[in-house]
Amino acid sequence: MRDATHLLATDLDGTLVGSKEGLESLLTYYKSQPYEVTLVYITGRHLLSVLELIEEEHLPKPELLITDVGTKIFEGKTLKLDQDWQKKMEKSWEPERVKMVAAKFEGLIPQNIAVDTRLSFHVSNDDELVHAFDRQLNREGISHKLIYSSGKDVDILPPDSGKGEALKYIVETYGYSDANLMVAGDSGNDLEMLSIGYPAVVVGNAQKELVTELRDTDSIYRAKAECAGGILEAWEHFYGQH
Repeated sequence: MRDATHLLATDLDGTLVGSKEGLESLLTYYKSQPYEVTLVYITGRHLLSVLELIEEEHLPKPELLITDVGTKIFEGKTLKLDQDWQKKMEKSWEPERVKMVAAKFEGLIPQNIAVDTRLSFHVSNDDELVHAFDRQLNREGISHKLIYSSGKDVDILPPDSGKGEALKYIVETYGYSDANLMVAGDSGNDLEMLSIGYPAVVVGNAQKELVTELRDTDSIYRAKAECAGGILEAWEHFYGQH
């Protein structure tokens, strides 16, 4: 259980990362507050890639790392894998069957990633191909979650995974349910976590797919500023002094 009073759960590329000036302003703002903001990074990157990015961009170490589009969860300081979440991911996951179906679609280009709870492919702005792939997986009774983002990235995940499901899990499991929480994202694979109902920001540089697909509610803030600057803009909207 955690004693966090405020928590930022944020995507990395194009959200927390992308504007050095915005990031510096956000971190300076957080340091000036009378409370500590606990950080959770939620990304499509795999663990090693995240660690490299943290070092390159001089990012603060997070309390938790949710990687691989919500299929793996690590303690931020020890990098210990959450085994309960891992078992949940493996329960209904049939990657070999997914690969067999994918091989029937010429436009799906497999990505070589060393992760056991996710399969990723590249496409070239071919929405119909992606929909046909999804339909075929369903016809063959293969439990899965398909995430299509940026017009080129297709992720096939275990059925109960994804950034939103992982976020709900850590809030409940790690004792963050009473924290003032805000979620931040910029692309289609952030749609689920932004739609849960927590205060959330779509940063100003968000991709069109997210801007158009995300329904407006009282919990959604559409920032004008880009990347971390948009996070700061939204944080002041939700948790600044009024």
